[in-house]
Amino acid sequence: MYARLARNPVVLAAIFAVYYALGTLGQAVSGPLSMVTAVWPASGFGLAAMVVFGPAVWPAIFAGATLALLSSTGELGISVTLAIGSTLEPLAGAVLIDRFAGGLSVLRTANTVFRFATITALASTPISATLGALTLWFSGTTPIDNFTYVWLTWWLGHLTGIFVVTPFVLLWATTPLGRVNLLEALEAIALFALLIGVCLVVFCGWFPGDVKNYPLEFLCVPFLLWAAFRFGRREVATVVVVLAALAKWGTLNSLGPFVRPTASEALILVQAYTAVMAMMATVLGAVVAEHKRAEAQLRDLAITDPLTGLANYRRLIELLRAEIIRSRRTRRSFSVLFIDMNGLKKVNDKYGHLAGSRAICRVADALRKSSRAIDTAARYGGDEFAVVLPETGEEGGRLVLRRLAERLAADTDKPQLSVSGGVAVFPRDGDSPTLLLRAADRLLYEAKARLIASRKAAAQADDRRTGTLF
Repeated sequence: MYARLARNPVVLAAIFAVYYALGTLGQAVSGPLSMVTAVWPASGFGLAAMVVFGPAVWPAIFAGATLALLSSTGELGISVTLAIGSTLEPLAGAVLIDRFAGGLSVLRTANTVFRFATITALASTPISATLGALTLWFSGTTPIDNFTYVWLTWWLGHLTGIFVVTPFVLLWATTPLGRVNLLEALEAIALFALLIGVCLVVFCGWFPGDVKNYPLEFLCVPFLLWAAFRFGRREVATVVVVLAALAKWGTLNSLGPFVRPTASEALILVQAYTAVMAMMATVLGAVVAEHKRAEAQLRDLAITDPLTGLANYRRLIELLRAEIIRSRRTRRSFSVLFIDMNGLKKVNDKYGHLAGSRAICRVADALRKSSRAIDTAARYGGDEFAVVLPETGEEGGRLVLRRLAERLAADTDKPQLSVSGGVAVFPRDGDSPTLLLRAADRLLYEAKARLIASRKAAAQADDRRTGTLF
């Protein structure tokens, strides 16, 4: 879906503008290390853009990097060479992520997050760091003695930008916004308000005392846990961005636990802290999301019949109890339709058990289509089904049964299927799930006995007619 927009001029212009703005911001806050791009949040945005839209957006990234570097260095040749490295970096990262880490779903599981970290740390960011360090050395900007230092600083700056910005952009761009209730909104406001307050105390000199640089950076960890367990991956990424921004702002203003004799040393320390916190938070968010998905799957398995996809017996009893409570509160009755397939044993004996299972699924599918959206169909067991019909009397249950019988009669698949049913009404036929199901079952077998009796009578009549003819 997103790849089709890769060559859209508006999309390319937006990517260029954002990359240029983030590149300019990185150059501005890098201070004495601006030539080395010690802070480069644009690397994270560039990788996210290529993962979302594909490699075709590279011209916008290259143009944004060139202009951002040129405005800082004033050297066209150096800026173009460095921009090449800043373009090859997300290009290689996006290709490898698409191939080995799930593409757009790279942040979905802990396994793919670790692959994301490995790819960016060992494959993509070394490209820009190596090309950047070589360019500055060949141009005479930095001596060979500083090559390792420049390479590590460059690598850390781009890696931190990816760890912080890429999850934020990817998750906000690809995760649909669900409905948020008032309590969740208030909790989110409280989370970010307290996070900002703690960051101001830890990193920005708001500590109530003469010493402003106590090593209290660990106080931010609970907010990552709060966001992961109470919200989700997107909120975790947002917490990381807020934390990174305030930590860097305080450090650049000589405040907080990372202040050192030189600004470059302090900047490298806060970058390392930010990278570690960002990666830890991203993994934590993925692990918690995996756990929640597994819990949801287990809940579905616990209340769903594996063959038909209908509710199972456990879910049926829960629904009946809830409907009884609601009916007593609203003083409106409801009914339970109990259904049994006719002749499933003959289908199994003649066509095999696989055909029998398929026949059960055909009845389940017809039952779904014959019921209302508010009705709940369940597989009671074997070839028996039940339907809970809220605010419906006996006639409504018989209407659903007729619809089901007509749908099965019109089905052209073989063998031909038919059903029998009985309808129990609350509270007339019982005031508990067990009594209602027992009454519906009794009515079902009364209907089935009448059907068998009518078939016998029809067969005897045919025999008599045949005997008269001979």
